[in-house]
Amino acid sequence: MKQLNKTRSLGMRTLAVHGGQQPDAQTGAVATPITASSAFSYPDFDSGARRFSGEEPGYMYSRFANPTVTVFEQKLAALEGAETSVACASGMAAISATLFALLVPGDEIIHVGTLYGGTEGVVRNLLPRYGIKPVHVANVGELESAFTKNTKVVLVETPANPGLDIADLAEIARLSKAVGAISVVDNTFATPYLTRPLALGIDIVLHSATKYISGHGDATGGVVAGSAALITPIRTLSLKQFGGCLSPFEASLLIRGLKTLPLRVEASSLSAQAVAEFLDSHNAVETVFYPGLPEHPGHAIAARQMKLFGGIMAIELKGGLNAARTFLDKLNIITQAVSLGDTDSLACHPASTTHSAVAPEVRRQSGITDGLVRISIGIEDTDDLIADLEQALEGL
Repeated sequence: MKQLNKTRSLGMRTLAVHGGQQPDAQTGAVATPITASSAFSYPDFDSGARRFSGEEPGYMYSRFANPTVTVFEQKLAALEGAETSVACASGMAAISATLFALLVPGDEIIHVGTLYGGTEGVVRNLLPRYGIKPVHVANVGELESAFTKNTKVVLVETPANPGLDIADLAEIARLSKAVGAISVVDNTFATPYLTRPLALGIDIVLHSATKYISGHGDATGGVVAGSAALITPIRTLSLKQFGGCLSPFEASLLIRGLKTLPLRVEASSLSAQAVAEFLDSHNAVETVFYPGLPEHPGHAIAARQMKLFGGIMAIELKGGLNAARTFLDKLNIITQAVSLGDTDSLACHPASTTHSAVAPEVRRQSGITDGLVRISIGIEDTDDLIADLEQALEGL
């Protein structure tokens, strides 16, 4: 059996390829087999009882655990430097299971800055139905004064969707620990290749695995990573009670995606830097929101906690809604679609798509205007992307 080097830290590319997996014990298959079985046999009556009681390890039912899904969970945990992780059916399944596992009636959750529209819905609309109070702060500077004796969780995305706000994760971890709150970070935009929140003191990190982890726009999933003490109740709620399990077929695609994650994220990040600099100089663009630009308010923090600045940006067009519509409809290489983190470059209008269900006043507070366009840079040639953007902006 292949053994990873225990005497030195392995690089991210090596972990992406080898972490959490071995060649198949029966066949020697290098690629992780898809175990397409809903149920698993056990040797005898007593063994079955011990497995279901948790006294004995072993697979029982794919809603609880599946060998293919386990490999994905182990590989992601290795990349995040986590003790363990749990895979879920989607990113929203991951965030919902996490919050409902950690919070009880009477608790408060502080959410920092802007969140993805679906997450905003859970925090602002769903949690209050169960006696959990959401408290919003605009930035980390307002966090300390927002703590109360009921604060249980601090939730943040960084870079944030869609305005690319940057939050200081080490500071969030420090402040949260001081009051006994659990810090949770959505690391979807950064991925473990660019930022490892747990190494900065954060308690729980989660992803919409549909995005960069899949990387090819063909799989849907979510994942939550951290210590076993925190992840175990999330696993129980997500899989056994909510039933939000990841299928082995999706898991196999996500395993494949993780193997090339460092290569794809580095390529898109380097290309995005050049694209952002081009857009920043264009007369039709009012503002470029990209942490790799020195004028971005979070640039210094991003430079400290990120390996590169990522492949996502947003632009505010001077012509507002009409300019956004015209620009998006003129794109040729860049595809007009929601989602992000694919090999294909994608662009969308958040106010009418990803954040359309968010209350207008909340959108305004978050800077999600009618002229805002989010762009996810893929792995195409940089010059081709810039040429496509240039022709789409012509005449605006």
